[in-house]
Amino acid sequence: MKLPGKIAIMGGGSWATALAKIVLSTQDSINWYMRRQDQVDEFMKTGHNPSYLSAVKFDVEKVTFYTDINEVIKDSDTLIFATPSPFLKQHLMKVTTPLTDKFIISAIKGIVPDENMLIADYFTEYYNVPTENIAVIGGPCHAEEIALERLSYITLACSNIENAKAVAHVFQNPYLNNYCCKDVRGIEYASVLKNVYAIVAGICHGMKYGDNFLAVFICNAIEEMRNFLSSVHSLERDVTDSVYLGDLLVTAYSRFSRNRTFGTMIGKGYSVKIAQLEMEMIAEGYYGTKCIHEINEKYKVNMPILDALYAILYEKKSPTTVIRQLTETFK
Repeated sequence: MKLPGKIAIMGGGSWATALAKIVLSTQDSINWYMRRQDQVDEFMKTGHNPSYLSAVKFDVEKVTFYTDINEVIKDSDTLIFATPSPFLKQHLMKVTTPLTDKFIISAIKGIVPDENMLIADYFTEYYNVPTENIAVIGGPCHAEEIALERLSYITLACSNIENAKAVAHVFQNPYLNNYCCKDVRGIEYASVLKNVYAIVAGICHGMKYGDNFLAVFICNAIEEMRNFLSSVHSLERDVTDSVYLGDLLVTAYSRFSRNRTFGTMIGKGYSVKIAQLEMEMIAEGYYGTKCIHEINEKYKVNMPILDALYAILYEKKSPTTVIRQLTETFK
């Protein structure tokens, strides 16, 4: 297969919409899978996603919409998955079409709950997709800023670096630059952890901790991330690269960050359940916290920030008490 071939966007949310905008800036047409027929019908009528990034206009003549996941897989060569990680398993359960000859790009910054598996590992384990045919997208890249065409950077990782380079041009335009590497597992784990840390940053913000403290928090968070990545996937990497530190910074600081927003609500006194109900989108870090906490039972890395958030979200400990104790471990 000559990459990228025919490209399909898998998902109907804000990140999927941003990715569709990016791909259509370099490709003549795309396939696009959305679960709901009413969303597709409204999109076709208005020329924009009715639910997410509705200011972004599309030429629907360049888009072939699908609500049948097997049909879109049959008609596509490269599949860009951008569904929330808690729902990926549910979507893939409907798949009967082989994926072994497809090129999979995961833009999912999460982990498969219950399985505690990275997205790339899940496609290999359950759908027999060769590792060299799986890439992941990481980096500081909010969908809302893509919609506004503000300069952004992504990293595209694949175990076969030549395959990453073969599809990189798809994600290169005047407002988007990219970089290729081989650290698939490191980037996937970092993408989960930055959501975890963004929730804690939000909790601290909601509790009126200031910018001085947040700077110290970020320093400790990136060190915790470095220690975890070194333990689970020993590879030469620089965690100050944008795909690690940059993504952590933007997720912890930005008003567009749903994980920070979720944390801020908890810091202001909302219960976890009420905060989830108030959120219009999924805070991936909620699920990622439990998954990484369970994974770390094997590796036993010292992760006080992760443990603190787990205590707040899953053991219903007082955020005020837990965060105060956490601050005493910082340097």
